[in-house]
Amino acid sequence: MSALERDILATLMPGFVGFEPPAWLSKAFAAGLTSACVYGNNVRDREQLRALGLALRDLAPHALLAIDEEGGEVTRLSYLDGSPYPGAAVMGRIDDEAYSEEIGRRVAREIFSAGFNLALGPVADVNSNPLNPVIGTRSFGPTAELASRHVAAWVRGLEGEGAIACPKHFPGHGDTGQDSHHELPAVAASRELLTSRDLPPFGAAFDAGARSVMTSHIVLTALDPDVPATFSPLILRDLLRDQLGFAGVIVSDALDMQGASGEIGIPEAAVRALAAGCDLLCVGVDTTHEQLIEIVSHVARAVADGRIPAERIADAAERVRALSAASAQAAGSDSSPRDAVTPAEIARIADSFAGTADARAWLAANPGAHVLRVDSEANMAVGFAPWGPFAAAHLPFPGQEAQAAAFSARAEFDPSAAYPTSGVIVIGRELHRAPAVLARIDALLAAGTPVLAVEMGWPVEAQPSEFTTTRYACLSTYGSSALVGAALLDLLESSAS
Repeated sequence: MSALERDILATLMPGFVGFEPPAWLSKAFAAGLTSACVYGNNVRDREQLRALGLALRDLAPHALLAIDEEGGEVTRLSYLDGSPYPGAAVMGRIDDEAYSEEIGRRVAREIFSAGFNLALGPVADVNSNPLNPVIGTRSFGPTAELASRHVAAWVRGLEGEGAIACPKHFPGHGDTGQDSHHELPAVAASRELLTSRDLPPFGAAFDAGARSVMTSHIVLTALDPDVPATFSPLILRDLLRDQLGFAGVIVSDALDMQGASGEIGIPEAAVRALAAGCDLLCVGVDTTHEQLIEIVSHVARAVADGRIPAERIADAAERVRALSAASAQAAGSDSSPRDAVTPAEIARIADSFAGTADARAWLAANPGAHVLRVDSEANMAVGFAPWGPFAAAHLPFPGQEAQAAAFSARAEFDPSAAYPTSGVIVIGRELHRAPAVLARIDALLAAGTPVLAVEMGWPVEAQPSEFTTTRYACLSTYGSSALVGAALLDLLESSAS
């Protein structure tokens, strides 16, 4: 293999198929590959994930082994049982930077114990558009000031433990109304607004020690009207490198997303991302050896055709190798269990909810209410991790297992069967995207049924058309991790008893 091909391999971060490292991955590491990423489809259970991470670490002791772990809705460490961390929006509402820093430390210790050293987080996006379909509660908040403080705190915690933080999605995904997994969003905000609203959390992350950053597949017309940030030298070189002075590794968001490769294919997306200034390319899930070789060959042809200088490839590879060498550590050596969930932490999270007082009053007035669980379409970033009070049984919190099982049994209520008079608790994420559910709440109210709507996503003004406040109450948790679900369960059960 030529020096150029080894350099190209060093810029790639593939996923793979299966619960164990495939044979081709070992050969690729030997040939120059420096990174790999684990996704939800590689997780069967917690022990298998740790065994997978340690096996990867054995194959490549100094590799950048990435895991999409944000400490909330987006989790791979707890993909099958729900996250024991609160999530960014909840941390922003609690607004204790020491707590956000501690969560960063916990995440770092846990990814290390499973063999990984690169966390693809935190989300540094300001959720300025409440209708954002992909960011929402993954953001620390709707303002640059709040998001900046907690992004910095989370990064300090994670990097302070020796792990690598990768804040995302530069230069900001918070003002979009589309999901770049499925299409190419465009943001028409002015340069002045982007500078004052979207960039500060990234600057705060860099000041806190973040050694990498992830791009976004978004067209920001005021910065570059022609191509998404991942393919834009104006954004990655002029803005990120020259103006903001970031010297770390620029990581592309997954190139298998429609916003990147939908019209041009992954190999060509790789060429354009490298040419724009990306150093490490997140190829995406289920990469095969044949696809990896195709990308290497396509980039090599682009160099031969003069479309991208070999020096740009060498520069990117050098940055990746330097970060890999600087982050070499004994990942997997600490097999200590995760921190236990305490009643004090549960109470603190419950206190951060919006509408708690009204919800407590409603629950006291309507004991024995039915539970209606509303499952929304899975966000591709979040995947299919268990959520809310229905996942709380998995947490190491005394008494929660039986309590959560009993609560889940109550959620078997079929609202179409009858109009109960004892009240209905509607629990969902992004209820504003479920018009049929909102219509059902209207019907319940019209029949005289008291309703408590629990929004576990980012709340939006999308309430039923008519309601009476004595019968209808809203509770917003700003998160749906298993930990937030445990706090909600504790509130619901204690207030109703």
